[in-house]
Amino acid sequence: MRRSRRLSGAVVTISAGLLLLGTLAPASASTYNDDTGTAPAEAVPAFIDGLPVDEYVRKYDHPIGSQIRLVEGDHSTEETKEAARREPAVGPDGKQVLASVEGIDVSGHQQNVNWQNWWNQGKRFAFVKATEGTGYKNPYFTQQYNGSYNIGMIRGAYHFALPDRSSGAAQADYFVNNGGGWSGDGKTLPGALDMEYNPYGATCYGKSQASMGAWVREFHDRYHARTGRWPVIYTSTSWWNQCVGTSQNFGSTVPLWVARYSSSVGTLPHGWGFYSFWQYTSTPIDFNRWNGDYAQLQKMATG
Repeated sequence: MRRSRRLSGAVVTISAGLLLLGTLAPASASTYNDDTGTAPAEAVPAFIDGLPVDEYVRKYDHPIGSQIRLVEGDHSTEETKEAARREPAVGPDGKQVLASVEGIDVSGHQQNVNWQNWWNQGKRFAFVKATEGTGYKNPYFTQQYNGSYNIGMIRGAYHFALPDRSSGAAQADYFVNNGGGWSGDGKTLPGALDMEYNPYGATCYGKSQASMGAWVREFHDRYHARTGRWPVIYTSTSWWNQCVGTSQNFGSTVPLWVARYSSSVGTLPHGWGFYSFWQYTSTPIDFNRWNGDYAQLQKMATG
């Protein structure tokens, strides 16, 4: 599965002031290399909740789209990826959008990311996993979130929702309190809410469409109250139409980040007439397309 892949070289060292999610023990120095060399690293705890940090990540970190890939499959090929990069789309004004910007998303499974590598490949924005539910924080968040920013990318954070564990407001607070906030610096995107198949059980987390829609609405409202921005919503058309359906409509406030691993974005979830981001493959890493030019992406970040 993709969440076991490593993307960058890094040397684990020890420093203070990072996200400490459990007991901090001295980390042994270990080097991970990819084809592009070694990237600057940040220290992480060696153990979290009694587990080695990377075992903890494997157990509790569900990357964005990981469950969509498991359920719906990834049908992307080199040909579909190229077609996805070229596909024109229709913007909010009903006109065709010809420009696009390429980006990636990462989670704790990618460890310390070599951002120079991805910058050299033309990626200009990134989403970084911050939190899941109200009990998981990405131990590599600092290196990933700050590293993407420092290389020049426009970056944002995302939250993997577990709607059966706690309220939408509680998870919005947890997200904002642990890296998911927003600042009008022109380089920070509003945080994204990841709504997808339940990694632990029932597809819709045991909720009806009405109660799931209300949960998303509560997160949506609380995030706006805390940050002044509406969150991005990430989902697939199949999951959303099954689990939220027509119970709520977020198209007037929320930018859509849609997952579909094919040559075209296809039918969008109920409530949206256009998309802002499209995750079009999960191999060799999640590739995303911004539906507009770079100036429009900067405007999204500025607010």
